[in-house]
Amino acid sequence: MLYPPHTQKKHMSRKKLQLALDLLETNRAIDIARETLEYINLIEVGTPLIKSDGMAAVRAIKNAFPDHSIVADMKTMDTGAIEVEMAAKSGADVVAILGSADDSTIRDAVRSARKYGVVLMADLLSVNNPASRAKELEAQGIDWICVHAGIDQQMKGADALNTLQEVVDAVEIGVAVAGGLDPETASRAASIGADIIIVGGAITRSDNAAAAAARVRDAIDHQTASSEPVRKETTDKRTIELLSQVSTPNISDAMHRKGAMNGIISICPGLKTVGRAITVQTLPGDWAKPIEAIDRACEGDIIVINNGRADIAPWGELATLSCMNRKVGGVVIDGAVRDVDEIRKFNYPVFARAIVPNAGEPKGYGEIGVEIRCGGQIVREGDYIVGDDSGVVVIPRERAYEIARRAKEVYNTELRIRAEIERGKSLSEVLELAKWENRL
Repeated sequence: MLYPPHTQKKHMSRKKLQLALDLLETNRAIDIARETLEYINLIEVGTPLIKSDGMAAVRAIKNAFPDHSIVADMKTMDTGAIEVEMAAKSGADVVAILGSADDSTIRDAVRSARKYGVVLMADLLSVNNPASRAKELEAQGIDWICVHAGIDQQMKGADALNTLQEVVDAVEIGVAVAGGLDPETASRAASIGADIIIVGGAITRSDNAAAAAARVRDAIDHQTASSEPVRKETTDKRTIELLSQVSTPNISDAMHRKGAMNGIISICPGLKTVGRAITVQTLPGDWAKPIEAIDRACEGDIIVINNGRADIAPWGELATLSCMNRKVGGVVIDGAVRDVDEIRKFNYPVFARAIVPNAGEPKGYGEIGVEIRCGGQIVREGDYIVGDDSGVVVIPRERAYEIARRAKEVYNTELRIRAEIERGKSLSEVLELAKWENRL
């Protein structure tokens, strides 16, 4: 049931769950919404879907679900009246605009919303002082406020719950919250006082959208989570955890096909390694600096070596055994490795360009901890390394947490696509490839 304009919070007895359909294909959006209808109250036609299919997406989703309130996430920044009008005429019951829009745009959008009988939501995305702006928007006639950490902001660790309480306390109108919510954070949001909990990826990227929506609904209704901020893990620990959950192809996709080392393969198939780089530059076959790096490495680090040639090995059985004793996470060599029979018995993650029997000499040339090139990629000490059967990728340390989050999103998206294929669709049907083909 849709609340009329200016409904006070005290009338919103049951928390509402809004499904955010931030997809590109209307048919897929409808399928996911249909799976979750039992648990959701509002269906949001997300901004990506509106940009992909326009108002046709709003009309199609309203026609498919006439008994549900439809939210058009227009993210309007200008021409408030026009965009509210076209969303309303297309079947939207709620229209979302940006709270950072100029006040003239806000007032014009409010007038249009009153004219066409729709509820107007203001999204506080990227607003510097959310509570203050929320009060201003309420005074100008906005019906609902949305506290929102955008997808790109989430990738860098932004959390909408950090400002939710102050906004809830600042206004009398209904407050929605969005931004990477899952059952745990949705429950916390409800406990803090959000009236509408907006969830997207945790449902739409699930291989079982109905079950995912049920978990969120149950968490909201029972509010089992504490409203107190969760003690966060260190960024490094969380980054390692996320990277351990995804594949090198997921990471490559998240980095727009960058970071993959060329020609470096797993010597022990079936093993994965994730850690921070200890870099070694050495001359062909000179194994002194690679061995010295073992003593310098911390537990979980990955030794990354540029050897310069692939016909002389700077690494073998004894070096590997030494790494295992020191709990080093793995070794990546732009060059050759030998003694692979024994290394495979150790079941230890080693990645290299080639396998040869030849060893060099410990002459001691080279350096540890310097910037090197490995498999065509620049690697600095402290960069993150992930290796599996598909290869090795290097992630710049400055962006590691963001990339890890994005790679997890890629992984989750593929889970949903796989589920749709298993139900009988082809990949081209799921992705609607014909729609996106370039035609001359």
